[in-house]
Amino acid sequence: IVVISILILAVCILVAVAFFTILERKFLSYTQIRKGPNKVSLMGILQPIADATKLLTKSQQKMESSNVKVTFYSPMMALMISLLIFPMLPLSQFPILDISFNIILFMVVSSTMVYILLSIG
Repeated sequence: IVVISILILAVCILVAVAFFTILERKFLSYTQIRKGPNKVSLMGILQPIADATKLLTKSQQKMESSNVKVTFYSPMMALMISLLIFPMLPLSQFPILDISFNIILFMVVSSTMVYILLSIG
């Protein structure tokens, strides 16, 4: 049941981020006196899906000294580490992961993010 609650939390976070990007783009478009993202679907609701598709299908430039596997898997690892941090946060009275050393585990997992960012380049 813990795995299901963690998956539900991850999906909710990703959907919330998608709609916050729509909100940000709409707000910026209104400050610049233009319509904003409304090309994809009704009022731009499917814009985050189009952005994710564009991001995943975008070609990368290959440098001579780069490792293809590391540059390909690093963004996925960064997303996984970011999603691993959320169950450790005590967001309610009954946290998902109730471990006595949550703070130390949070620091260890968040500090590994530096190495992922360095490997991306």
